[in-house]
Amino acid sequence: MSPAIHSPGLLITLLAFVLVLGPLVFIHEMGHYLVGRWFGVKADSFSIGFGKEVAGWTDKRGTRWRLSALPLGGYVQFAGDMNPASVPSPEWLSLPAEERERTFQAKPVWQRALIVLAGPLTNLLLAVLILAGFSLAYGKIVVPPVVGYVEPGSAAAKAGIQPGDRVVSIRGASVSSFLDVSLAIKLHPGEPLDLVVERGGKALPLAAVASVREDPDRFGNKERLGFLGIRPAGAKLEKVGPVAAIGDALDQTRTVIGVEVTAITQILTGTRDVKSLGGPIKIAKTSGEQFVSGWASFVFFIAMISINLGFINLLPIPVLDGGHLAFYAIEAVRRKPVSPSGQEWAFRTGFALVVALMLFVTFNDVASLRVFGG
Repeated sequence: MSPAIHSPGLLITLLAFVLVLGPLVFIHEMGHYLVGRWFGVKADSFSIGFGKEVAGWTDKRGTRWRLSALPLGGYVQFAGDMNPASVPSPEWLSLPAEERERTFQAKPVWQRALIVLAGPLTNLLLAVLILAGFSLAYGKIVVPPVVGYVEPGSAAAKAGIQPGDRVVSIRGASVSSFLDVSLAIKLHPGEPLDLVVERGGKALPLAAVASVREDPDRFGNKERLGFLGIRPAGAKLEKVGPVAAIGDALDQTRTVIGVEVTAITQILTGTRDVKSLGGPIKIAKTSGEQFVSGWASFVFFIAMISINLGFINLLPIPVLDGGHLAFYAIEAVRRKPVSPSGQEWAFRTGFALVVALMLFVTFNDVASLRVFGG
């Protein structure tokens, strides 16, 4: 285990947080902006942050590029998109026909959907490119799902797992790498794992329950993780080309999204403590820790946050991109949009939900984290 070190100071933490969130928000909003321009939609403003403008300029297309006071997100305000629910307003209806054609609301539903979808997809694409770059530079980690060591007295030993066993499936899902096994164990502390191993050419089901550990990392952070007490028989780095690197990056991205889905499901079903939810303060703290851990750790962390940002925005919650996409899907099926009152009600509810969640995770952060610097 690495020796514990002090957390980075406040200035480094804030700098790292800006270096993580700023570019990711910019890339997300740029995805919306570029696809909007592609479809001929005028952008009135492009803002990094919310609230009062700190600095800005207006380009030749009439778009106001803004840096705003509250740097916790951003937005692109398209012409005609005059309210959070993107509901046509009297102001939009009163626009001249030529000007109205350049507005967001004038576009067919599939174009509006692609404009909204572009933001999260841009975040996911960035993460894939970063992870593919790591695979190209360092190689792909290949770890067969074969047990090389069983810790005496561990949950694995009690379940009858033996060195040489090849894990075929865990919790009903087939595995192709020991990394899949390790991840499933960590995500389900204190829960049945329902292992199936191959031993002597035969499939053997084993009832194993992951024990619970809260080992601190080198910054003193603790996380409740499952532990079985097994190690792989071996691992190697395999050199890959560009196509294989992208395939490996897509697999890693899919795995991270799977972890997100599992975590949300566990929270909703009560098997995971809601205190595990983190907000901006926790992201800032972790940003600082990864920043002082080296450029590779920091860039990898940016990829993980980019996946998280893309995934969260695709959830079908009004106010988020996924909420807009859900309404566009309904509009495509019904061949008419949801009523303005229905959209307004949904987006007010979604806004209240997001605000409540932000307050909750911020309270979690303040309650669980020490002052920066320890």
